[in-house]
Amino acid sequence: MDWDKDARTHTRGTTRALATEAVHAGRDDLARQGLHAPPIDLSTTYPSYDSRGEAARIDSFAATGAEPDGPPVYGRLGNPTVARFETALARLEGTETAVAFASGMAALSAVLLVRGSMGLRHVVAVRPLYGCSDHLLTAGLLGSEVTWTDPAGVADALRPDTGLVLVESPANPTLAEVDLRAVAHACGSVPLLVDNTFATPVLQRPAAHGARLVLHSATKYLGGHGDVLAGVVACDEEFAGRLRQIRFATGGVLHPLAGYLLLRGLSTLPVRVRAASANAAELARRLAADPRVARVHYPRIGGAMVSFEVHGDPHEVIGGVRLVTPAVSLGSVDTLIQHPASISHRIVDADDRRDAGVSDRLLRLSVGLEDVDDLWADLDGALGERTGAPEGGRTGGTADRPEAPARN
Repeated sequence: MDWDKDARTHTRGTTRALATEAVHAGRDDLARQGLHAPPIDLSTTYPSYDSRGEAARIDSFAATGAEPDGPPVYGRLGNPTVARFETALARLEGTETAVAFASGMAALSAVLLVRGSMGLRHVVAVRPLYGCSDHLLTAGLLGSEVTWTDPAGVADALRPDTGLVLVESPANPTLAEVDLRAVAHACGSVPLLVDNTFATPVLQRPAAHGARLVLHSATKYLGGHGDVLAGVVACDEEFAGRLRQIRFATGGVLHPLAGYLLLRGLSTLPVRVRAASANAAELARRLAADPRVARVHYPRIGGAMVSFEVHGDPHEVIGGVRLVTPAVSLGSVDTLIQHPASISHRIVDADDRRDAGVSDRLLRLSVGLEDVDDLWADLDGALGERTGAPEGGRTGGTADRPEAPARN
């Protein structure tokens, strides 16, 4: 099924399918320049004989954070190659613009710094989140204070100094889902930030449901090949201006080569997400029917992530895979497996981790593009002997009868 066929983007009066935009966004001017592949601009600085004009452009940036008109000034202010990726990602997410950073954590940190600079240091957040996001909030490393709640408690948790509401859906690593429209309504005037890393704009576009900020660890599906570190926030131009000012001041810029790789990754994003999601849905179905598996988590929205709890020792499963790669991270073309309680969420307090559904027997599988029967053969072997295992697995989400991922 072509899950993104009905997703449309609207640019300059033109309506295009998401798959079309993934290929062409950020590249609209290339043919007029006689180019096919986007150029990579590696310059750190740019010559200018008009120092008065340059001073005026810098003053304008300092005042609003708007991208300077005219030629680039300095690599920390912006880069043409990175700007192409930002333009493309904003088009896919349906926002005015986007601001890229050196990593997903740098992007989240910039958002917190923007709100903190306005005296709005309180954050309302829903667990589970990515482990390092959880730690950044809990430890108050940027001066923030966090109130943890469930989605139904967001409105009651708001305070006059609340600067942000943060959710991740589907969540890392349990794949729990949040009703984004309901949470956005509960936020009132407080910006809602949705970590959309797992879903990608192919499966979900949070801005269409009321989110003001959409966060990606672009390291994952947007890049898609495990060879680039990056983060990006899709948002309105007003917020983007403040993010650019934080990026300039703190230096969390994205390297131009990474921007080029991300733009290239976006062109295959819908194809990769569809193929990996089909594999994941099939593996979720097989795992749910396996007596060695206690519970399977697979979101209603679909996607390429599967989490499952085993009756046996999860570390033995990690040690037993041969085709699947035992490694942190996700979203690459190859399949990865990891034990969240030991790695991605180790930094979260053990009781908080378990309360959020991250059990010690939970394994997280990022499904890639390999043949699904080869993947299953590897998992089957890693799960060990079937004899003596309890009868029947249980499922969370729709893993017992996974359907094609829903689209927004």
